[in-house]
Amino acid sequence: MNIIKFWLNNARKTALPQSVLPAALAACMASRAETFSLPLAFLSIIGVALAHLGMNLFDDYFDYRKKGAGIRIELANAGIRSRLAKCDYILSGRTTVKALLIAAVIFCATAVLAGIAISFWRGAGIYGLILIAGFLGLSYSGSPFRFSYRGLGELLIGVMFGPLLMVGVYYASCGALSPAIWIVSIPVGLLVANIVYTHSIMDYEPDKRIGKMTLAVLLDNKRSMLAVSALLTYLPYIFIGAGVAGDYLSPGCLAVFLTLPMAAGLFCLLIRFTGNRKETVKPRFWMGPMENWKRIQAAGIDWFMIRWMLSRNLLSFFCLILIVLSFI
Repeated sequence: MNIIKFWLNNARKTALPQSVLPAALAACMASRAETFSLPLAFLSIIGVALAHLGMNLFDDYFDYRKKGAGIRIELANAGIRSRLAKCDYILSGRTTVKALLIAAVIFCATAVLAGIAISFWRGAGIYGLILIAGFLGLSYSGSPFRFSYRGLGELLIGVMFGPLLMVGVYYASCGALSPAIWIVSIPVGLLVANIVYTHSIMDYEPDKRIGKMTLAVLLDNKRSMLAVSALLTYLPYIFIGAGVAGDYLSPGCLAVFLTLPMAAGLFCLLIRFTGNRKETVKPRFWMGPMENWKRIQAAGIDWFMIRWMLSRNLLSFFCLILIVLSFI
């Protein structure tokens, strides 16, 4: 049990909402279909979660081999604001690179087994989704493509955790597709991409030093960074509004606009960050849950985590509202 907990923590289980909630939303939307299967929906969500955890470990593995982990400590010691938690479980000697690779393979292999089981009921098309997801996931930071080192990581994550994930879970759950799932998957994908992009803005300096070409590094301009942040933050509401106006979504879906204060708050915090304002920002009730906050403060990464958690919570509440509405 301790070894499972150890690897779940290393695989950043706190990031699971960015995959599990879109998957759950897709399954809930599919539940309206007569061909809906609860066991297959549940199995597809489990598969998504396992694949997400495995890909997080693969990301650490590839970054560590490229020496993108330890150098962050060197940069921080040189006075550059950098998050130190990357691959700390290896840097501290608690495990080995070989064990990391084995754990990543186990998580992903289990996810593939879930996909194979689903294919018995939904057909060979599931294999295509598995291959595409596997290729894109490994190519995020792995050779030869290393999309996250070429300024394409955020786009890739948006596609994978939005349309690819949600359409796949929807199809696995009911064996069909609908215009609504495509429309909803786009804003959800944008909000997931926004989590990664918020991350890349805050890691702009260390990423630039190690040669990791994130979208923020590619833009290399604070105004451009904030302009893209605004698009990723606010476009989802426009897509939902358009879906309602086109009668593809019910008017109740406009309830997601209740999360606008969180979106505006996140954007304001990024403006402060890019302006090098280092004042302490405390969690507010409207930001959503900020678990283990005292531990985060003690580790000195509160400046990073409050923005990352807020971007995660924005996606979470956006999805939760739509999940509730799918049963009304």
